[in-house]
Amino acid sequence: MSIQQIRLFGDPVLTTPADEVTTFDKELRVLVQDLVDTMVDAPGAGLAAPQIGVGLRVFTYDVDDVIGHLVNPVIGVMSDEEQDGDEGCLSFPGLAFPTKRRQRVVASGFNMHGDPVTIEGSALLARCIQHEVDHLDGVLFIDRMDPEQRKLAMKAIREAEWSGLGTPAPAVKVSPHATRGLAV
Repeated sequence: MSIQQIRLFGDPVLTTPADEVTTFDKELRVLVQDLVDTMVDAPGAGLAAPQIGVGLRVFTYDVDDVIGHLVNPVIGVMSDEEQDGDEGCLSFPGLAFPTKRRQRVVASGFNMHGDPVTIEGSALLARCIQHEVDHLDGVLFIDRMDPEQRKLAMKAIREAEWSGLGTPAPAVKVSPHATRGLAV
């Protein structure tokens, strides 16, 4: 069990839909523990497997002093009522933006042993479940913003210390010497 590096915005694993878990074994239990350890260390309210570079449908959460996880989650019921509020993401360190989510959700899936689990959440837990299931679908919370808010968010992301988006590409120097066909 160990703390893993969290992948940052721009890493393709974050926008690639994750694969369904088919084997509930020791490897999966280690992954869940790594997710919990990494989430608690960060600290965050949730963490999806793609955020540590693993393309499987697993996420953990830590809301109201309850730590849990869900494997192969499916959101079945969402309330019509929406909530507004700032939302952050461990893959966008230090940034939070207004993001609309449903006020209440019911998600089903499995625990790390393959037993069926249902989670009902409202407010922060509902936001967390929706955010993490989006990660598993390759959707980022900035994709949920209206165009004007997303434009402001992208500006903040480009200006963030961790972002490579605002950095110009390094200059490539071409050798003045003959390469005798060895250059690619």
